[in-house]
Amino acid sequence: MDSLDLLLLKHLQKDADIALKDLSGRVKMSKTACWNRLQRLREQGVILGKQLELDRMAIGLPIVIFLSITVGNHSTNWVEKFHFIIQKFSEIVEVHRLTGEGADYQLKVVCTSMEAYDKFQQRLIGEINFTSMSTKISLKEIKKSAQFPLFHLENCLKP
Repeated sequence: MDSLDLLLLKHLQKDADIALKDLSGRVKMSKTACWNRLQRLREQGVILGKQLELDRMAIGLPIVIFLSITVGNHSTNWVEKFHFIIQKFSEIVEVHRLTGEGADYQLKVVCTSMEAYDKFQQRLIGEINFTSMSTKISLKEIKKSAQFPLFHLENCLKP
């Protein structure tokens, strides 16, 4: 990766729908060279794709819940089953396996209402084996970003 690749990534994180003509103009290279670099970054797995971002409030999903789950079984079988189960629930938008005290997994769940969350939670309880579950309700989203920091890459490029 070089400084031009980094510049491309910065522009694409801000606007993934930018036209190739505009992108190549901003990074001061030909459209062909720009397209070739983008293809290489895709082939290398740096660029995974584009996603449309929706306003969850505008589509009626005002409730955000952080659900912590502690499990007693960490067998390969249990983990595979858990991965399969969480894919069935569209309300679950993120899942993280954790280290340290407390929960083993943190799920981010979006719902239309607290009643909808209660129904979701009851369905989930019926599907997975766990030792404890803890719910935290988000009162207000302070910061949200799908953009990754890239400054550490700039440091690698400096002579």
